[in-house]
Amino acid sequence: MSTTVQSIDELVENFELLGDWESRFGYLIDLGKELPPLAAADQCEENRVHGCQAQVWLKFVPESDGRITIAADSDAFIVKGLISVLLAVYSGKTAGEILAIDGEVELGRLDLAAHLSPTRKNGLFAMVQRVRELAAAAQEATP
Repeated sequence: MSTTVQSIDELVENFELLGDWESRFGYLIDLGKELPPLAAADQCEENRVHGCQAQVWLKFVPESDGRITIAADSDAFIVKGLISVLLAVYSGKTAGEILAIDGEVELGRLDLAAHLSPTRKNGLFAMVQRVRELAAAAQEATP
């Protein structure tokens, strides 16, 4: 099973193959270990996601075709795995497409909220909120 996830559909399929939550959390940790690190210069207050127990930094990288690549990192492997899930949902889309996605519904397909601690769940939704804030700002800035 590949730890390079391209879409939320692929991630849902992989979760179903794994079956139990111990294996799924192991898979999330593996995804986190594969996440490319964010440059030290980008691990700054401007990119910090507040509301997460772990330190999380997230930034948008606009592409020439109007799509947005999301770059993010954390100091905790499980959170890095959750970042990989967010990237599967949001990265590579336009600001408008990002804003049209119901993150709660998409993440609900994995049933993560029922299996995360309250602090991890709050952190995950803080990351979703930050993605939406950045997408709204990017959409406003687009002529």
